[in-house]
Formats: sequence, C-alpha cells, structure tokens
Amino acid sequence: MEKGRYKTRLGYLIFAIVLDAFANALMIDSNMGSAVWTASAVNISSLLHSSYGTTLFVYAVIVTITNQLLLGKFDGHIFLSNLLFSLPFSYLVGFFSDIMNPLQMSNFPIVWRLVIDVLGLIGVSIGTSIYQRCNLIQHPNDELAYLLRFKYLHGSAGWGQLVSYIPPVTIMIICYVMTGSI
Repeated sequence: MEKGRYKTRLGYLIFAIVLDAFANALMIDSNMGSAVWTASAVNISSLLHSSYGTTLFVYAVIVTITNQLLLGKFDGHIFLSNLLFSLPFSYLVGFFSDIMNPLQMSNFPIVWRLVIDVLGLIGVSIGTSIYQRCNLIQHPNDELAYLLRFKYLHGSAGWGQLVSYIPPVTIMIICYVMTGSI
C-alpha cells in the first residue's frame, strides 16, 4: 500500500473513532437509548459506580480475549488492533459524556432528547461505516460479530449480529434485576 493512501486511511480512522465516540456519548447523555454494547456498559457503570471509559475498555478487553478463544489460536494482529481501537474509543466516550454532563440533556424535553439520540445514532452509523471502510483496525465487538458470522454461522450477517448481542442484553437484564432500573 502506498504511503499517502495509508496516511489518508489513518486520518479517516482517527476521525471515525472520534465521531463514533462523540455520537455514543450523545446517546448516553440524552438517556433515550444507545447501541446495545454501550447501553450495557452504561448499566454496569451505574451498578459498579465506575466511569464509562473504564467500563467500556474492560468490556473491550474481555471481548478481545473472547475473540481469541473463538479464533481457536492466538492472532497477535487482531488482539493488538482490537485493543488499539478500544483504548482511545472507550475513554473518548467517557470524556465526551463528561464534558456534556453540565448540559443535563436528560432533563431536556423529550422531543429534543429524541432528536439528540437520533443524531447520535446517525453519528455512530457514519463513524462505524468510515472506520470499517478504512479496513485498518476495528472494535472488538465488531470483530466478534464478524468472527461469529464467518466462522460459526455460515456467513449470516443477521445471525452474527444477533448472537453477538446476547452477552450485552443478558448483562442489561441482570443489571435490571439487581437495580430495578435500566
């Protein structure tokens, strides 16, 4: 790959990680729903009184290890690239959420919260699309869905995504049973 093309892809990757993290923080702070893994992490964070960034990063490490187990062998490139994506992403989500906290978006009228949440969802979609097209590194949760799809589910994208959502949905249910809120 030529050097200029790599730098361009790297620039887009950095932009996509920042956009994705900011958009996730918008959804968290609007308190109207968010991506399933992020929503699950918010529930754990609330239960354990830990920061969003740390919770998301620990989650990512666990999923990265799970990915290695699903591969059936250690793949250093996938392992490191998953962590390399997760570290800045996780803590940027926490950072953006913290700097938007004074706005108290969860107290906005429901229509505005819905608009903010939808903008966050669009931002996550765009950010994810950009970083996947860069094809340099990806989030371990996306790697998990990919591994499930091609290694275990005969190429079915739908089943890969659904099966990869079982852990975070299960965790949200457990958090709800323990706290009575979600």
